[in-house]
Amino acid sequence: MASLLVKQLDTLITCDGADRIERDVDLYCEDGFLRAIGPDLPQQADTVLDGRHLWCYPGLVNTHHHLYQVFSRNLPQVQNMELFDWLTTLYEIWKNLDERVVRLSSLTGMGELLKHGCTTCFDHHYVFPAGSGDLLGAQFAAAEELGIRMFASRGSMDLSRKDGGLPPDSVVQTVDEIMADSIRAIEAWHDPAPGSMRQVALAPCSPFSVSPELLRQSALLARQYGVRLHTHLCETLDEERYMLSHHGVRPLEFMASLGWTGPDVWYAHGIHFNDEELRELSRTGTGVAHCPISNMKLSSGVARIPEMLALEIPVGLAVDGSASNDGSSLLEELRVCYLLHRLHSSAAAPSGYQVLKLATAGGARLLGRPDLGSLEVGKCADFFLVDSRRLELAGCEGSPADVLGTVGLRGPVDYTVVHGRIVVRDGRLVTVEEERLAQEARTVCRNYSQRG
Repeated sequence: MASLLVKQLDTLITCDGADRIERDVDLYCEDGFLRAIGPDLPQQADTVLDGRHLWCYPGLVNTHHHLYQVFSRNLPQVQNMELFDWLTTLYEIWKNLDERVVRLSSLTGMGELLKHGCTTCFDHHYVFPAGSGDLLGAQFAAAEELGIRMFASRGSMDLSRKDGGLPPDSVVQTVDEIMADSIRAIEAWHDPAPGSMRQVALAPCSPFSVSPELLRQSALLARQYGVRLHTHLCETLDEERYMLSHHGVRPLEFMASLGWTGPDVWYAHGIHFNDEELRELSRTGTGVAHCPISNMKLSSGVARIPEMLALEIPVGLAVDGSASNDGSSLLEELRVCYLLHRLHSSAAAPSGYQVLKLATAGGARLLGRPDLGSLEVGKCADFFLVDSRRLELAGCEGSPADVLGTVGLRGPVDYTVVHGRIVVRDGRLVTVEEERLAQEARTVCRNYSQRG
C-alpha cells in the first residue's frame, strides 16, 4: 500500500463541518485515504514531505467544465458575443471534434486544473459528432495519465437548427441513440465506490437544445442506474424568453415537470432564478454550479449566491468551458467569485473562506461525493500545498483560510496530491512532460481549428 506523510504542517485548513484549522500537525495518507491527522504521528511512509511553512487545503472540486473548448479559446470573432450567437458561431468549430482533439484538450485543461489545486474535475461533454470515436474513453484515459479524479458526463443534444435549436445537424442524435450510449457509458465507466477515480452523470445540454422526451428519459435512466443529473439552466434572459415562447413556462418549472429537481440534480449557472424558484431549489435540495468568470465574459448576469447560501441551496464553484473563461484555474475563479459578490452584495457577500468552502465541500456535495471536499480521517487524500514564504504572500499570515479569496495565489501551487499520490511537485505536472504536451496540443489545435 502506497503511503505519504506530510510532517509539521504550518497550517491545515480542513473545511470540515466544524471549520477546524490545525497548526503544527502531521498528515498521514495510506492507500489513497487520510488515515491520521495530528502532532508527531508515529507512522512511517514511502514518501515524506517537510510541511514546515506549508499551508494545506482540501483539493478543489470543479463542478462544471467543457474541456473540449480548450482548443477554441481566445478567438477574436466571439469575444464580444452573448450566449446564443456565441454558441452558433462556435458549433462550426466544435462539429470537427474527434478522439485526438478531445484527449489533448482534456490533458491541457485538466493539467491546468491540477497545477492550480483542483483534484476532481466534472466535465460536461455534450458534442458527439458522427464518427468521432470514443470521446468519453479519451477523457478517462487523459485523466488517468495525469492522475486527476474524473467525473465525466454523457451529455446530449437532439434538437438541431431545423428543429428550432442552435447546433448543426451533424452533432445531434436521436433519443434512442443517446439512451443506448448513456447505458454503455454508465456500465463501462461509472464506479460508485468510495474513493472512485471515475464516475459518470447524464447531462443533456440545455432546455433549448434538447427535447422534453430526452430530458424525461434521461431522468428515468439516471435514477434507474443511481447516477446524477446535470444541465445548464437559467443562464441568460434569452433562454428565459425562449422557454416562455416555446413552452409557456419559465425554465425551472419546465425542468421540474420532467423530474429534474432533487438532491441528485445540479444546474450550471442558475443566474436568473426568482425568489419563488430559489425557495423551490432549497426545498428540493437541487444544486447550482456557480461560474462567475464565464457569466461575466458572456455578459449573462450575476448569480444570487448570497441568497442561495442563506437558503442552504447546495452551491459549488466551476470554471465552465475554456471558451467562455479562457482558462482552467479554479483558484482564479475562487478569487473572482469573492470580489464579484463583494462588489455586488457588499456585507452580504461570502467571505474568502466561505468561497473556499464552495470550491471544496460545496463541490463535493454537488457531485454526491461525501468522501471528498474536506480533510478528515477516512476521506480521500486529495489536497494541495502552498509555501507560505512566497513573496506574493508576505503579510498574508493573518488568515490562511481566507487568503485564496481575498489575496489570491499567483501561479501554480507547490504540490497537488490526488488519492495520496503527488501529481504536481514544485508547480509542475509529475506524470507528463509539459513542454512536449504543449507542443502536441498546439499542433493538433491548429489543424482542428482550420478544418472546414
